[in-house]
Amino acid sequence: MLMGPPGSGKGTQSARLAGIYSVPHVSTGDTLRAAVKAKTPLGRQVAETLASGGLVSDALITDLVRERLAAPDMARGCILDGFPRTAAQAETLDTMIDPAELIVLLLAASDEDIIHRLASRRICDACGITQSIQDDTDYPDGCPYCGGNLVRRDDDHPDIVRRRLATYAAFATPVIDFYKGRKTFHVVDGLQSAEWVTAALCGHIDADVTLMRSRTARF
Repeated sequence: MLMGPPGSGKGTQSARLAGIYSVPHVSTGDTLRAAVKAKTPLGRQVAETLASGGLVSDALITDLVRERLAAPDMARGCILDGFPRTAAQAETLDTMIDPAELIVLLLAASDEDIIHRLASRRICDACGITQSIQDDTDYPDGCPYCGGNLVRRDDDHPDIVRRRLATYAAFATPVIDFYKGRKTFHVVDGLQSAEWVTAALCGHIDADVTLMRSRTARF
């Protein structure tokens, strides 16, 4: 399970870890879309809720994650991204997965560092590539890959980022408190280079998996 505030690199690292360990990357958004596409009973319920303009409830999200975790491709594990979002969901997750086999990784970064990072981020409006800039004179010819316009996402504006971070802290703090006493809970500096962060995350995962296997072998 990977946690982290907006802009901490959680999406990038989730995709990297899923590739390294050849396991599914399970995000709540992807889970919703996959259930609707597969037209499972829960997927149909989600589709009806979305079609009517309603919000998908926490209980329904939990049921969708439960359904996804029971799929055959989960036999070797997964990278869980975006769930649980509340302490209650964390308690429920312990009934879906053996708590001793759940590795919780938190990408840490201060609010001001996140605001600075996202303020310097630009997205190509043509190919979608993300670039970091020092000032608006960088890349005068546009995207270095396709020449498209490099623009700031609306939700990367500092005022909006502050609100997003406040929202994240409100739901994440109880979840962090729920897990932080466990031996398989680890904090990694999310502001280091992407390669450094990946290596640190893999180090924790590999050490925990080795310990889990040694315990299983003893019994």
